Amino acid sequence: MARAIGRRAALKTAAAMGVAMAAAPAVVAAENTRVLRFIPSVDLNFLDPHISATNVTRNHGGLVFDQLYGTDAAFRAHPQMVAGHTTEDDGKLWRLTLRDGQTWHDGEKVLARDCVASIRRWAGRDVLGREIVDLSDEISAPDDKTIQFRLKRPFPLLPEALGKPNAYMPAMMPERLAMTDPFKPIPEIVGSGPFRYLAAERLQGVRNVYQRNDKYIPVAHGTPDRGAGPKIVHFERVEWTTIPDQGTAYAALQKGEHDWWEYAGHDLLPNIRKDRRLRSEVLETEGELLLVRFNHTQPPFDNPVMRRILLRAIDQSDFVHAVAGDDPALQRIGIGVFPPGLPAASTAGLAELLPRLTPAEALKAMRAAGYNGEKIIQIAPADYPNVKAASEVLGDLLQRIGVNLDYLSSDWASMTARVSKKDTPQAGGFHLHMLAVPGLSLSTPLLNSRLRGTGAAESGWHRNERFEQIRRHWIDAVDPVRRRTLEEDLQRESLDSVSYAPAGLTMQPSAWRGDLTGVLSGVAKFWNVRRA
Repeated sequence: MARAIGRRAALKTAAAMGVAMAAAPAVVAAENTRVLRFIPSVDLNFLDPHISATNVTRNHGGLVFDQLYGTDAAFRAHPQMVAGHTTEDDGKLWRLTLRDGQTWHDGEKVLARDCVASIRRWAGRDVLGREIVDLSDEISAPDDKTIQFRLKRPFPLLPEALGKPNAYMPAMMPERLAMTDPFKPIPEIVGSGPFRYLAAERLQGVRNVYQRNDKYIPVAHGTPDRGAGPKIVHFERVEWTTIPDQGTAYAALQKGEHDWWEYAGHDLLPNIRKDRRLRSEVLETEGELLLVRFNHTQPPFDNPVMRRILLRAIDQSDFVHAVAGDDPALQRIGIGVFPPGLPAASTAGLAELLPRLTPAEALKAMRAAGYNGEKIIQIAPADYPNVKAASEVLGDLLQRIGVNLDYLSSDWASMTARVSKKDTPQAGGFHLHMLAVPGLSLSTPLLNSRLRGTGAAESGWHRNERFEQIRRHWIDAVDPVRRRTLEEDLQRESLDSVSYAPAGLTMQPSAWRGDLTGVLSGVAKFWNVRRA
């Protein structure tokens, strides 16, 4: 309650400030040229990009921290912090060379040993990072500018892994911070990225502030393309304000109190589109895949038969309509484990899921598989509209097929903390929950950590050695036809073991004031954008 009151008080203060500024148009004009005011999709609770797999932390990390490589819209990796790399020994020896002139926000020079320590810390949480470390005989810094990998076998996608565009973010940080236990947050938010984080101006649950890093040196070549190309900043400050209520967020955008709303409410899109002062566009063109994530260590969903029953009972149209309304342009159904429209997407194995099970058929099948009415705990966020809507559909489905459901709703931060616990559901864990995951994070077998069969937390501790074998062949494959066959095999295997249950895909529009230009596609980026 105290936190809610604090947020309301802060918003009232912000509104009062807006009234005062309206009386001083010259001041407002000056502020508008130097400050970008942004409304994130959900509150930023985790500042350390290595310890949170949430999208909002990844977006925050993109302002403050840089990566060795950046990924473009075609999922190609381009040098960012590195000037380039060389390979020897049939691709088992890699030498990455850092660009000149890079410094951390505390003024210290960026060194190769900082990056080695950062890679190892990232690997302490991320399944792809762990794969790289396990594959390496050596990750070292033979000098201040060189990062060296000696691999047990070739890994041709190393730049794509280090340029991973999704959470957990492979962010580079000073060695003194990178030596922090990866399960404990770093004590300072210090990176080398285009913005510095102003911790003194943080108001938990309400505001986060960033200031342009005037020491940042963008790459000298290319054009801005997602995380690749030059990161050129045109605003002195970026201010994030959390506004949970969608009507209030829309009003703030409409009145010019804020410039950019990351996830515009679907119900409000007709009004936004009619307003000539506003623009609305789907920036994350890969969409958001709605999925059911299971705790694979706990009954009944440790049994793949139970997971397959639920998968066959899901009507994807129910989920996408709950999130995106009736606009057919903003929803996709009949999809598998990879987002539609991307190279890895296919219809392989989908026919085997039809016809869908009716609730009565699903209940009968669950009982035959050993379900005897035990309580099932579903966790859901009350303050994340898209996930909340999808969670309610899942809860209704579970009850209709006869599950003894305990539906636990909390704030997004509490839920994301709970889903990382391998405890029993009764001791603070969970049985299952909904997610709305950016398609970018699930787009390729390299990046899609939700499918992995290594027993990692990202996949609900799912284990599947066959999936891992097929994936290794995919990484090594050079022939496009062979790679395509392996992608179809990966989908069939994933649908059979049900690492997660796809529940449709929605497109999430963003909205911003019409005087902003240069807004890049993909997840929210705060370079290249300027005020006309």
